[in-house]
Amino acid sequence: MYTQLEQRGMSEPPVNVSTLRQMKQDGEPIACLTAYDASYAALVDAAGTDVVLVGDSLGMVVQGHDTTVPVTVDNIVYHTQAVARGLRHAFLVADMPFMSYTNPTQALDNSVRLMQEGGAMMIKLESGGGQLEIVEHLAEHDIPVCAHLGLKPQSVHKLGGFKVQGREPDHAREMVESAKQLQDAGADIVLLECVPNEVGQAMEDALDVPIIGIGAGPHVDGQILVLYDVLDITQGKTPRFVRNFQQGHDSPLAALQAYVKAVKDSSYPAPEHCFS
Repeated sequence: MYTQLEQRGMSEPPVNVSTLRQMKQDGEPIACLTAYDASYAALVDAAGTDVVLVGDSLGMVVQGHDTTVPVTVDNIVYHTQAVARGLRHAFLVADMPFMSYTNPTQALDNSVRLMQEGGAMMIKLESGGGQLEIVEHLAEHDIPVCAHLGLKPQSVHKLGGFKVQGREPDHAREMVESAKQLQDAGADIVLLECVPNEVGQAMEDALDVPIIGIGAGPHVDGQILVLYDVLDITQGKTPRFVRNFQQGHDSPLAALQAYVKAVKDSSYPAPEHCFS
């Protein structure tokens, strides 16, 4: 992936952290998707996706669990390796699974595995005030970090289900303050999940780093969806923020291109995909 020879022949260089910062400054929406294997990764990349996340959502959509909690570091390393082989342009982020970053030393060891063995370029961890020391420790060791706020699926048992976060003013203010602290600790990106539009706007106003939303409204710097939701593979009820892009298209690639276009022209998310 990303060999020097391949880069010389590319019309555009691969996306990196600086690219994402520049996109934020230029007001260009950042299109992101999850992927879990090389074949789908190649399609996601060909569609023009900027960021690909090997999410611990694989525990639900690939492994068939009810939550992301059973996913292990070995699982993420394996799937990240596969996805990396399918990418040429997109920036690759890998999830830190449940209980894999309980202290700075453990977090650094597992981040190194995801980058050295898996080929990830950034790691993502579900964050809050308790992770400031960990984010700072990783940043000090030049590990790019995506901090995840809002609905945190690894905490689903503590939260009592998959619920919109930040509807109470105090909680919303606390979330924005946590994001600022994480940015100051060294987080390069913030992923914001399942919050009202106003929280997404407040976060956008408060932070300098790119904010990627999933159910966070239209005011953030980019959008991410689970690949299987975009392609209408997921069975049963899907979250409000999901849009089926496979409908009206005759191939997965066309559907993914439609998703990227909708993010770029800001037609997704529409009001019906947002929370108030």
